[in-house]
Amino acid sequence: MKKISLMSLSLLIFVAGCSFFDKKEEKVAVNASTPLTATAKVIGANNESYGNAYLQEEDNGVMMTLALTGLPPGTHGIHIHEVGKCEPPKFESAGAHFNPTNKEHGKLNPNGYHLGDLPNLEIGEDGNVDLNFLAEGLTLQKDQPNSLLDSDGSAIVIHESADDYKTDPAGNSGARIACGAIQ
Repeated sequence: MKKISLMSLSLLIFVAGCSFFDKKEEKVAVNASTPLTATAKVIGANNESYGNAYLQEEDNGVMMTLALTGLPPGTHGIHIHEVGKCEPPKFESAGAHFNPTNKEHGKLNPNGYHLGDLPNLEIGEDGNVDLNFLAEGLTLQKDQPNSLLDSDGSAIVIHESADDYKTDPAGNSGARIACGAIQ
């Protein structure tokens, strides 16, 4: 009799345990908002890939992360341009600097600066760039005048020379050697 009782009790616990695991998972809504993000595949004049730029909305601008390889060593100007089009070899399709506030060029210009003005890139002998910086005043919110994702988009453009941070309209940074449409 004890064996039958123990077997019955064991069977009851087993069946109850199985039904516990059959319950459907309930989904709970969370009000946490995820930050807006975008990317840009950066290409060269011969359509070669240099890597990617990653963009993420922050409280006072857009955090940019560059993960690039194979660029020529040295100091290079980098800017946001007003059109999200990168047609090699000259990348003129990217238009002028992104400048929704109609300022002059350069962080050192007393009348400037464009929202598309960014810090120079220092590229080592290995041609690699792993860099994070905040581009203040920009947004990824589509309905804003300072949005990088407006109706015609925008692009990241790397120039052959350093930006002098003051000469209007482009800081004497030379030809465009790489471009990435922001999407």
